[in-house]
Amino acid sequence: MPNYKFEICANSVASCIAAQEGGADRVELCAGIPEGGTTPSFGMIRNARENISIALNVRIRPRGGDFLYSESELREMVYDIQAAKELGADGLVFGCLRPDGSVDMEAMKVLMEAAGDTPVTFHRAFDHTSDPFKALEDIISLGCARILTSGCRPTALEGAGLLAQLVEKAEDRIIIMPGCGVNESNIAETARLSGAREFHFSAREPVESGMLFRNPDVAMGSEEDPYGTVRTTAARVAATINSLKS
Repeated sequence: MPNYKFEICANSVASCIAAQEGGADRVELCAGIPEGGTTPSFGMIRNARENISIALNVRIRPRGGDFLYSESELREMVYDIQAAKELGADGLVFGCLRPDGSVDMEAMKVLMEAAGDTPVTFHRAFDHTSDPFKALEDIISLGCARILTSGCRPTALEGAGLLAQLVEKAEDRIIIMPGCGVNESNIAETARLSGAREFHFSAREPVESGMLFRNPDVAMGSEEDPYGTVRTTAARVAATINSLKS
């Protein structure tokens, strides 16, 4: 059986702990999940590091929206990289693009220098590149450890054709890690079609709020459930892993 590895997109320390309990190899810690994932707070990173022993990767993204960053935003990202490393991050996750959809090599080199020897995953900014094969070679030349991608499609299963091409062209120079929509019902098929050996998924479930008083006139979160949250569960992590290993 291939040596599969599993990374959980964790939106909280509780999700990190559940990922570890469920058998994951690594977490990617993010805030701002509705915006596609942003940099978690100093406190969240430190608390996660104190509570898990599996690998901890930290998302470095100052805001939602596009991946075209100003000088000020790049400076902020450098500071966040420095802080994440000091707090014990095992890896960093970021990506920068130019207006034409190519990899912003100059911006990436600034961030890679700040990362130093800490492994870097180029995140799903890859799925917004205008030429994924050129982007692949550019990212390899930067020294990134892996690319997180859905194969430039809404889900990794839908993008499995391109993922397979990327895995083949990568030739073990970089890890291609499918992510987006990966779950217990499709991870085996995604693995079969793509040939990938690392997978990124969230394994989240809704969590009901404990609030007894609720002001119906004020909403702070989702319109469907402004008080509820979502959280990774150990059971879903284990179920997803086992559906591939069985």
